[in-house]
Amino acid sequence: MHERQRKAHSSRRIRVEHGIAHLNNWRVLARHLGRREHMSDTVQAIAGLLSHQQVTDLKSARQT
Repeated sequence: MHERQRKAHSSRRIRVEHGIAHLNNWRVLARHLGRREHMSDTVQAIAGLLSHQQVTDLKSARQT
């Protein structure tokens, strides 16, 4: 029983931790010191990487 509760708590906690990590990634954009015309390219690149990571995570979760 304890092991199941621990695992359930851990599963919920990891989602929160990943959410916090994604917010920290966006903090980099808030501190962007580069040229503004390159900003849209930066945002598109980060969005593409995050999207790819989420798809990969979903695929690996379905396989387990």
